[in-house]
Amino acid sequence: MNTESGKRQLRTVLRSKRRAIPPKQQTLAAQALVNILSMQPWLQRAKRIALYWPADGELDPRPIAHWAWQHNIACYLPVLHRWHKRKLWFTPFTPETLFSRNRFGIPEPIQHRAAPLSAHHLDVVLMPLVGFDRHGGRLGMGGGFYDTTFAFKRRQNGFTKPRLIGIAHSCQEVEQLPLEPWDIGLDAVVTEEGMIV
Repeated sequence: MNTESGKRQLRTVLRSKRRAIPPKQQTLAAQALVNILSMQPWLQRAKRIALYWPADGELDPRPIAHWAWQHNIACYLPVLHRWHKRKLWFTPFTPETLFSRNRFGIPEPIQHRAAPLSAHHLDVVLMPLVGFDRHGGRLGMGGGFYDTTFAFKRRQNGFTKPRLIGIAHSCQEVEQLPLEPWDIGLDAVVTEEGMIV
């Protein structure tokens, strides 16, 4: 699995697995996610968290937004950067947020009120993924948006904000992912079964 074609094959297999999860099980997994994450002191202390709008069978992090709003934590969703081809900005997400679809068909907040936030200003980012391992490896969709957006973390020594947390179903775990020099590692992964640091 050292080649790009191996990664493509793995993406196909893992995406099929997560799409096959029944809706009731998806709902239970999303609730388990809230139960696990809401107990974490680093999330309780956060002022700004980013999550994602689920697509393609991804574990739904939106119930975390409801918990965060109740605890006065600001939530953000990624939007495609206007000028940088493979970079993300983060736009406020509230119960009143209006959406339109981006070029990939994923709902994005309509950016007419608040200015987007740079990734540097976030405390915690809940990241979607296709596959993960227990070494901090993350297999994304292949576009490189998250790796490009958080490339600044590679240049800083020690723990730096934001904390990057992969969100996945347990069936998306693999033994070991091949990592490229530009891949940004995760601080932890949370599945419906628990947290892997």
